Amino acid sequence: MKNLGIKAALYINYFVFAILLNSVGIVIKQAIDNYNVSETSASILEAFKDLPIAFVSFFVASFLPKIGYKKSMLLALLIVFFGCVYMYYGNTFGSTKVLFLTIGVAFAFIKVSVYSMIGLLTKTKKEHSSFMSSIEGFFMVGIALAYFIFPAFFDASNPDAWLRVYLFLAGMIAVSFIILLFSKINIEAEVSNKSLSQDFLEMIKLMALPLVIFFILSAFLFVMVEQGIMTWLPTFNKNVLSLSDSLSVQMASILAISLAVGRLLAGVIVKRIPWLSIVTTCLVISMFIVVLVLPNILDSKAIEIKSVLDIPLIGFVFPIIGLFIAPIYPLISSTVLSALPKKMHSSMTGLIVIFSALGGTLGSRIIGYLFEHIGGRKAFFFMLIPMIILIITLFMLNKMTKKYEVAR
Repeated sequence: MKNLGIKAALYINYFVFAILLNSVGIVIKQAIDNYNVSETSASILEAFKDLPIAFVSFFVASFLPKIGYKKSMLLALLIVFFGCVYMYYGNTFGSTKVLFLTIGVAFAFIKVSVYSMIGLLTKTKKEHSSFMSSIEGFFMVGIALAYFIFPAFFDASNPDAWLRVYLFLAGMIAVSFIILLFSKINIEAEVSNKSLSQDFLEMIKLMALPLVIFFILSAFLFVMVEQGIMTWLPTFNKNVLSLSDSLSVQMASILAISLAVGRLLAGVIVKRIPWLSIVTTCLVISMFIVVLVLPNILDSKAIEIKSVLDIPLIGFVFPIIGLFIAPIYPLISSTVLSALPKKMHSSMTGLIVIFSALGGTLGSRIIGYLFEHIGGRKAFFFMLIPMIILIITLFMLNKMTKKYEVAR
């Protein structure tokens, strides 16, 4: 298979960062338990992760092709390696902030590089959508694995035992670094002859396109929903369903597995069914899950559950929402990138990353606030609002995409 080595490197790097990025929900729960911080205070970790992603992407995306995608990804792995080592030895709430700061900075380089290279490695719109969905699906497999890696290091008799996971993760990062270092890239990015300031201005001008405006709004709303649920599901499992520490994290893996399956299936289905039909159907089903499932949660606090056999049905049913929200992000990202010339993919990816990060931060902060002030049972109902608005923006995005393709 052509470019097999670099494709494998993209999958592996994205997989490693899936574990790191989406451990934020687990670390929030650990911070609340071990560092005696409130839910609202703990939710700031999402900002320490997402805002650096947005900030760094804003300044590097337009000229990353000139740096080189391989060098950018190697630098990212090096940064996050030291972040994991610092977390192990720091063991404070402050060190968790530094950890997610390094993860955010590094992921900005990784995601812009990966998304831009997808455009270079594919030739057709359907091939682009399929590759995008499959690599995002593999990303979700990494997230699912995180829900089992972290609990494996939990020890009720030693509250600091969980920190050993970061030595394990540092080892994974080192392996990923070596694989990428020796991977050959047989393609070349289309590098602009313009100055860095001119490249940066070109990215800013992209935001004036109606196509990009509706995409930015769609991506922002979707990530608000996805990250809001994903980040707070472990805490929901513990505080509302009364699951033990290990079970509350492990049961959240159902969401990640559902997301992985949904995105992998989307990579196949989109070859036969229009993307808009897929995402609107998925959103309607997701809204029904929220409306029909959450009201069945009892307000009364149950005895702590330590066995999978004792978990109420909702603990298994609600996370399946991931199966239906999963296809949305890769499909809308692929749709807008496919509509633009490949030389604009790096800049457009920067905008994708920026507004996805901002949506994730806002979603997590809002849900964290609602968890603290109205309780976890009602907090997830908020997600119906961005879901409804998202359906409207997706129809507008589809309309703009068709106009832009005709204009080209």
